Amino acid sequence: MFYTPSSKLPTHLILRNQLRQVFFPFLGIHLPRPPQLFPSSPSSEASSKWLDAHYDPMANIHTFSACLQLADLHGDGEYKLVVGDLGPGGQQPRLKVLKGPTVLSESPLPALPAAAATFFMEQHEPRTPALALASGPCVYVYKNLRPYFKFSLPQLPPNPLEQDLWNQAKEDRIDPLTLKEMLEGIREKAEVPLSVQSLRFLQLELSEMEAFVNQHKSKSIRRQTVITTMTTLKKNLADEDAVSCLVLGTENKELLVLDPEAFTVLAKMSLPSVPVFLEVSGQFDVEFRLAAACRNGNIYMLRRDSKRPKYCIELSAQPVGLVRVHKVLVVGSNQDSLHSFTHKGKRLWTVQMPAAILTMNLLEQRSRGLQAVMAGLANGEVRIYRDKALLSIVRTPDAVTSLCFGRYGREDHTLIMTTRGGGLIIKILKRTAVFVEGGGEAGPPPAQAMKLNMPRKTRLYVDQTLREREAGTEHLNSPTHPGAAGLLPVQRGALCSAPGLLQGTGPTLLRPGVRKLGRGRIRCPQVRGEGAGKWLQPQTRLGCSRGPGESPRDLPQLLFSQPVRGLREAHRRFWENSESPGLTGAALRSLLVLWGPRAHPVF
Repeated sequence: MFYTPSSKLPTHLILRNQLRQVFFPFLGIHLPRPPQLFPSSPSSEASSKWLDAHYDPMANIHTFSACLQLADLHGDGEYKLVVGDLGPGGQQPRLKVLKGPTVLSESPLPALPAAAATFFMEQHEPRTPALALASGPCVYVYKNLRPYFKFSLPQLPPNPLEQDLWNQAKEDRIDPLTLKEMLEGIREKAEVPLSVQSLRFLQLELSEMEAFVNQHKSKSIRRQTVITTMTTLKKNLADEDAVSCLVLGTENKELLVLDPEAFTVLAKMSLPSVPVFLEVSGQFDVEFRLAAACRNGNIYMLRRDSKRPKYCIELSAQPVGLVRVHKVLVVGSNQDSLHSFTHKGKRLWTVQMPAAILTMNLLEQRSRGLQAVMAGLANGEVRIYRDKALLSIVRTPDAVTSLCFGRYGREDHTLIMTTRGGGLIIKILKRTAVFVEGGGEAGPPPAQAMKLNMPRKTRLYVDQTLREREAGTEHLNSPTHPGAAGLLPVQRGALCSAPGLLQGTGPTLLRPGVRKLGRGRIRCPQVRGEGAGKWLQPQTRLGCSRGPGESPRDLPQLLFSQPVRGLREAHRRFWENSESPGLTGAALRSLLVLWGPRAHPVF
């Protein structure tokens, strides 16, 4: 398509485009195309599923996935984006609300945000969700973007040794330098951590210590914990707009469940370590399961009415993300891998990533019943997995640090990403897009090419079973396979008409002795009798087993050059001349019937 003067572009832009498209190619001059905003192949699978709605590299949003929420804050059907912004360099944290690509409101925060969540507090109309933002030791609750309630964590008892030192400093019995040395000794050895006041004092220079002591020595020591993570738990119904409780994880290795109306502590649970990620399923009044990923590299499972963890999943590395997909927990580790576990700790699968995992979140497409895991990588990719199957790859111009998927504005399926440099990326999933397993990349996964260290005997057994699976019929019909009766090693157990056997010159007994030498190998019989060696022509000698009271012999491999004749006569004379036959009539008959009178058995 060429630009015409009727286009709504300025004249100089129309002339520039005409020169680029018509005149320069006519003269043999080919100018390079301008770089694309989202470099991707037009025929790639990811570009056919997503629409590029907005990209602002200078949005100045620095956050992570736990501080991103999509909610209808005013009840008008217009979903907005709530961001707990850390600020550049962790300075000046703010609460931002975005409507489309623009910032609707912005308010400062007293401390760095830890998590954000939206929940319904009551059943009254109009049903508008409340916004909860965890920051420091407090949870700030907003309704209609206005402050509604502030919940503070209960204070903890201070260290008695620390309290005694500050009392001495208040009475001027110790100097600031001695106070610092003794507080450092308590911090290294005591089980109870120091208060914020003592920790700030230890960070000061020598010239600033005296002024700090004079300012705070009259204040009482308070030890306050902070919130590390937060999520929501349905109270008594599983509906989307049901009343929910807040679940808080604290630096004091505790989990608190808050009442949605009175904001009192309904339940308190203890953990061996500090929780950093939480996933909850069920209802508080009925039954619920709670998974907490902690700093010690373990995931602890708790249930209703349990004060301590019931199950523990030990990871080989530190977790960087935790997502619940249906009844399965998907964990990302700092070893560039995704792991899947059941609630009882059974590992289901592991997928290796091409780069470090920076963030994770859930992608839920309810119209198609799809739940998948999104993983933002350090190489600028966002990979979407259902179980261990790769569904799609979204490439971004910068590494993604936070992900959020859901309804934004009037669009049901919107992917919101923030980058390491503070940029904002908004993509919309096409209504006709269908995720297909293996759509992200072609070929087998890299783990399939890895060789396993298999023992020698196990490798031989596996090779043998594979050969039997590929050629099962030939293996059953092979000369080395035992007969149907399992008594003779010869194929289908044919008897030859030996002269001594037919003429009845003496008692001759053919007794097979079977010894198993391995799966599918030759079974060696044993021959005993006076005329046995006269009519067996040796070709290759095989070792045979010995029976009680019998002399061992070697059975040679046989080759019959003449047709087998007179089988019925040989059968009758064989049993008439033998005193203690080793084969029953039915067994020998079943062996003889398998070969016709004109057969030429070759062993």
